[in-house]
Amino acid sequence: MGSPEEARVRLPHLPQDELLEELQARLDEARGTRDRVHSLLEAVLSVGRELDLEQALRRIVEAAAVLVDAEYAALGVIGPDGKGLSAFHTVGVTEEQIAQIGPYPEGHGILGELIHHPEPLRLTKISEHPSSYGFPPHHPPMNTFLGVPIRVRDQVFGNLYPTEKRGGAQFDEDDVSVTLTPAVAAGVAIDNARLYAESRLRERWLRANAEITHSLMSGGTRGEVLGLIAERAGEITQSALAAVAVPMEDTGALAVEIAVGMDAEAHQGLVLSMDGSLMGLAFSGAVPVTSADVGHDDRISLEPPRFGGLGPAVAVPIGTGEAGPRGVVLLVREAGRPVFLPTETESLKHFAAQAAVAMDLAERRQDAERIAVLEERDRIARDLHDLTIQRLFATGMTLQSAGRFIEHPEASERVMRAVGDLDETIKIIRSTIFGLRTRDGSGEAGLRARAVRVVGEAAPVLGFAPSVRMEGLLDTDVPKEIADHVVAVLSEALTNFARHARADRTDVVLATDGREIRLSVTDNGVGITADGRRSGLRNMAERAEQLGGRVELGEPEGGGGGTALVWRVPARKL
Repeated sequence: MGSPEEARVRLPHLPQDELLEELQARLDEARGTRDRVHSLLEAVLSVGRELDLEQALRRIVEAAAVLVDAEYAALGVIGPDGKGLSAFHTVGVTEEQIAQIGPYPEGHGILGELIHHPEPLRLTKISEHPSSYGFPPHHPPMNTFLGVPIRVRDQVFGNLYPTEKRGGAQFDEDDVSVTLTPAVAAGVAIDNARLYAESRLRERWLRANAEITHSLMSGGTRGEVLGLIAERAGEITQSALAAVAVPMEDTGALAVEIAVGMDAEAHQGLVLSMDGSLMGLAFSGAVPVTSADVGHDDRISLEPPRFGGLGPAVAVPIGTGEAGPRGVVLLVREAGRPVFLPTETESLKHFAAQAAVAMDLAERRQDAERIAVLEERDRIARDLHDLTIQRLFATGMTLQSAGRFIEHPEASERVMRAVGDLDETIKIIRSTIFGLRTRDGSGEAGLRARAVRVVGEAAPVLGFAPSVRMEGLLDTDVPKEIADHVVAVLSEALTNFARHARADRTDVVLATDGREIRLSVTDNGVGITADGRRSGLRNMAERAEQLGGRVELGEPEGGGGGTALVWRVPARKL
């Protein structure tokens, strides 16, 4: 047996550097696998931990990039309409690059291919796919691509896109299998977020209905309730404008009683036809009507201008029972915002139906109160007739009989004068009884309906339908004798405009604040000529002076030509 020195000489000299490198590679691979598993677990756990959906999805995209060793990764969430992407999350691209690239993709090209065909897609070179149409400027170069649908049960919520596998390698079937795990986690996160959002939305609609019902049952006026309907519907649907219109008796038109939000003053008090407005179409058809862009919809008359800066809109009838709709609520979003989806319209229908029930109950309560008032009037009239008049009549007969026994001429004359006063008092009481029994039962149309009728009759002569806006309590604050003058002045003004103005637009505004009545009629015609006839204007001026008011004639505000006639009188005859 040789010595130890001889044994060492005979042993082969092992390549220690290569062994160390191999060991280091194995350690790095094990560490990489551990990091991948850790990232995957963190992404899955974030679905349950994170309250913020955006943060959870970002963790999932980061985990997907690590799992398949991709330089870039993205996650696209399909919008509720199922046609495009409503959100897009990226990894590997800096904020500066994102700003240079511009808006996020909307779901066209290869991304659109995955939306329409939600199956795993692997590409060696993105540009060679038929659906590819290139990248925008400043976009980093990408070749290899892996697309995996984000699916929960049978519903597809989006897609996960790792791109540009490191080291120039290609994505393989193992990468597809691995990427499906974070995709499922993303689907669960999106599904949970949408279910939570839907439950919160239902809760808000229920609270709004409860608030409206409470307001009605506690004696709130119709105006207050309609205002609540508009405000709550606008807030919940994130609309820029909300309006409520109700039908006008015997006119076949709708009057906008409440408008809140963007350019609300342009809608408040408008009188709308059934066939030239979104609200009219919804009311006459008793079904919701939507518009992708209310400012460029052929079904809607754009006169007067009132939809500047507005886009998607929906009009929903309030109640659709046997009696038909009680009104219409209109909601409009700003231009560029998403259109109203069928799910939103369905929620609005339920909200409007509940509001209609509450309004019906309130109207029945008001009817009961009105009947109670009428019954009380009838009782007072009956008591006046059966008791007061009979006693006065008996007193008069007694005085008349006693007058025969009075010899003093002056005393006899005074007694007979008292008998005459009693007869006159009886006549006054009988007139009062007649008023109590006939008030509110004349069946005559109010000032609103009469004014709309006059405008409708003038439309064929003018060659177009004037726009009409009404504000204030015209049917209750304006006495009948003054209302007659208002109707006559409106008719004469429209007739004169039709004869002389040569206009293609006329605006009528009738308003009262309880103290003054203001009628404004403006057009965009040739204006006032120096040698024009003034007999019509004199008639209007005489009517105004008779009631303690005045008439003004000039040009519309803002210039552009035309005529502006303003006729104003006190709400009570002086």
